[in-house]
Amino acid sequence: MLLDTALFDRLTAEAKASPRLRSHLNLHESLDAPAQRLLVALEPRTEMPVHRHRLTCETQTVLRGRMRVLFYNDSREVTASFTLSPREGNHAIHIPRGQWHTLEVEESGTVILEVKDGPYTPSAPEDILA
Repeated sequence: MLLDTALFDRLTAEAKASPRLRSHLNLHESLDAPAQRLLVALEPRTEMPVHRHRLTCETQTVLRGRMRVLFYNDSREVTASFTLSPREGNHAIHIPRGQWHTLEVEESGTVILEVKDGPYTPSAPEDILA
């Protein structure tokens, strides 16, 4: 499968039409796959709760667009903020296992490649920072 502009445009159109303002395409074969790889199209104002992955680290690479990734401590205080944009030379971030984080999309048409260890496990309530 070629990951090209036409594919990014299709995912972006789906994200714009979605109430969640995001769309994804799994590149892994199953939710049990040992590597979870997916393209995610994100639009400004998409809401991503502050969360963590206790069992895996996560790598996010911005293929198109611009977004900020924010790290938090247990008290919900921002401890670091990173702007990712290929035009600015900041392409990707590696998020350690257990790190509270969220993202803010700053540019319409943002598309990322997300990679995590599998199998897929949905977030448990204790992995969402209220």
